[in-house]
Parts: sequence; C-alpha cells; structure tokens
Amino acid sequence: MTDMTDQTGADISWGAQFAVEMDDLARLHGDLSARAERDGVLEIAYRTLDSPVGTLLLAATERGLVRVAFEREGFDDVLSTLAARLSPRVLEAPARLEQAALELDEYFAGARRAFDLPLDDRLSSGFRQIVQQYLPLITYGHTLSYGEVADRVGRPRAVRAVGTACATNPLPVVVPCHRVLRSDGTLGGYVGGLDAKTALLELERVA
Repeated sequence: MTDMTDQTGADISWGAQFAVEMDDLARLHGDLSARAERDGVLEIAYRTLDSPVGTLLLAATERGLVRVAFEREGFDDVLSTLAARLSPRVLEAPARLEQAALELDEYFAGARRAFDLPLDDRLSSGFRQIVQQYLPLITYGHTLSYGEVADRVGRPRAVRAVGTACATNPLPVVVPCHRVLRSDGTLGGYVGGLDAKTALLELERVA
C-alpha cells in the first residue's frame, strides 16, 4: 500500500523545485535580455500586451516598431518569420517596447488618436508599402473604401491590390488598415478578425 503522506511530501517538494527552476529561468532570461541590449546585439525585441481586442505581440528593431500581431496569427510563427526575414537575434525585452505599449494603452482607453512611434517598414515593399504608408492619413473616426484608397495613391484600378496591402499590413492598429472598408460599407477582411475590426471602429466612433 502506498504511503500517501510520503507521496504528498514528494509532490510538494517537486512543486517547490519546479517553482525555483522557473524563477531561475526568468532571471536568466532577464539577464540575457539586458546583456544583449547593452552589447548592441539585440536586433529584434518583443513583448506581449493585453488589449480589448485580445493579446497583441509587439516587436521592434533599432529603427522602430516592426510588427504588431494578433494572437490568431500565431505568435511563434510571427517570431519565426521575423527571425528568418530580419535577424535571428530575437529576444523578449519589454523595456524596449515600453513606449509602444503605453501609446497602445492610451489608444484603447480613447485618449490617443494618432501614434508617435518610429516605424520600421522593411516587412513591406512596392505597392503594398505605398498603401500602408498612406493609411495613417485616414483620420481617426473616419473610413475610406478600398477604391478610394486606390484613387488616393494614384492607382484607381488597383482596388484588389489595396485589399492585399491591407490584409498583409504588418502593423495593424498602429497603421490603421481597419479604417478601410468595402465600397458598400461592409467590413471586408481583417488580419485580427472581423470582431476586432468592429471593436476598433466602434472605439473610434465612441471616442
């Protein structure tokens, strides 16, 4: 017959050891992050942020904010893509993204209508980049159709390409592709899902 007292004691001992190991791991991670930043080898820093539209992943390079991702995109996949396309030196470093997190918190609280963050747009190129650079000019609380955006960037027939540029926007929320709708006023697609797009538009209307 198993001695339940001994078994319980073993479980408690194992749990305490696991907690200590997790603390050590977190401390080591913090030390690595600080050392990498101090030595100038931390090329991509990331953190997560809780928001009304779900947990967001924020990533930045020395140039600025390079990625905002929704949880449905798969954070591991997003980080793997960043490592493959920009730099394998990727490390969680919340301090590097403190200003981005602050401005997003202010936005979601209705206290900010535009972002003042430096952006790194290397994940886009060509016409997609042109469209994404135009999107912040759509003012808070207003929307345009895909066709109207195509016209504004000088390519009136490139409506579908505008849709693709919005769908592949690497900086949603900050670069407001949620303000672009179909010509009939319906939502169209959104990388964060239609519930998130609706929530962002409602937030801007209420504020």
